[in-house]
Amino acid sequence: MRPLWRCRNCGAEWPCQPARLSLLVEYRGDRVGLLLYLGALMAEAGEQLARSNPDHPPDLHHRFLAWARVRG
Repeated sequence: MRPLWRCRNCGAEWPCQPARLSLLVEYRGDRVGLLLYLGALMAEAGEQLARSNPDHPPDLHHRFLAWARVRG
């Protein structure tokens, strides 16, 4: 749900666990593509969320990118 960036199904911050799993399946074999997609969404979310709370811009790296990085 934009501009709040919450999951329409569970209400948690997007990407929630089910969304993360779905994205990993959808982008299986294309981790770079996944990271590019998430980076673009992170930029959009950052702009929208900063408008709602301009005194505390959100740090969205962990929420959008850290979980999707290749491990090991």
